[in-house]
Amino acid sequence: MPDSIPDAAVSLLTSGVYVAHLATCHDDRPHVAPVWYDYRDGGIDIVTTGRKLDNIRRNPRVALSVEHSDGPDAQWGVTLRGTARVVEDDEEAREIHRRINRRYGADEDEWPENRAVRISIGSANYWTYD
Repeated sequence: MPDSIPDAAVSLLTSGVYVAHLATCHDDRPHVAPVWYDYRDGGIDIVTTGRKLDNIRRNPRVALSVEHSDGPDAQWGVTLRGTARVVEDDEEAREIHRRINRRYGADEDEWPENRAVRISIGSANYWTYD
């Protein structure tokens, strides 16, 4: 785990339940889509399927952005860059899936077609507006 992730950025990521935007690469172009996430043990876990999952398998370099706003006024934001891997261990994947679903208030076993992905964070930036 890199030590470039400031404690303040971790505090922002874990301060509430927010939607993140995951950027992957498709045909040398960015593909950005919303995802649910959970920060754990120095990394980000997500569950996803479809284009995002295919993109990660082809090119694991990703970026994730989380922002909290009060109406049109941004309060803070965090951008993470790292390397994603599809979690192949069924037990670990199931635990990630259930944990994220609980975090967002969904049934633990909802959307079973989604696959768990772990993002190892290489660098992070964050900002706040007071």
